[in-house]
Amino acid sequence: MKKPSYWNLAKKTLSKKDKVLKKIISTYRGTLVSRSDPFFSLCKSIIGQQISVQAANSVWKKFELKAKKITPKHVLELNKRQLANCGLSRQKIEYLKILATSFFNKTINISKLKKMNDEDAIQYLIQLKGVGRWTAEMFLFFNQLRPNIFPVQDIGLLKAISKNYKTKYPPSAAKLALLKKNWSPYSTVATWYMWRSIDPTPVKY
Repeated sequence: MKKPSYWNLAKKTLSKKDKVLKKIISTYRGTLVSRSDPFFSLCKSIIGQQISVQAANSVWKKFELKAKKITPKHVLELNKRQLANCGLSRQKIEYLKILATSFFNKTINISKLKKMNDEDAIQYLIQLKGVGRWTAEMFLFFNQLRPNIFPVQDIGLLKAISKNYKTKYPPSAAKLALLKKNWSPYSTVATWYMWRSIDPTPVKY
């Protein structure tokens, strides 16, 4: 498991800039970690789309059990019925098959992302059917450990902002823009702590 090199500096910087975050940072231990397995991360992000963390974990456990190993070859070997039995929708089954095929045929090249800025990397990833902006951001966040990802479509983040900053739900665009400005260049770290504040178990993709 790989940890971000910037984590401690980010904690100090954010604690100085934001009193609310300072309290949360001092409460929760641990750091973001990456598996360094792009296919695994993207499968997990697709399964986690538009469902609760608990529901996603339940489906993922069944999926992992069926696949035995999360590799493009193993996923391609599973038929639609086996995948449906994991609790996957028809749409997500299609997305996982497309993803597995893209990795198996090497039509997607994750190493290209290294030379891209965040926005270009998101645009590259969303060319894959089933990978929208949120999924691409989760990938850059959890797999690539990019420091300044601010996933404004993420329900958990919006709920945490609403709760911790005592603002309406969903927070206004102006409030989000203000936080993004304040948290940069470490929005990833701030987001991770926001999630921790509403769910003490760290999210992993």
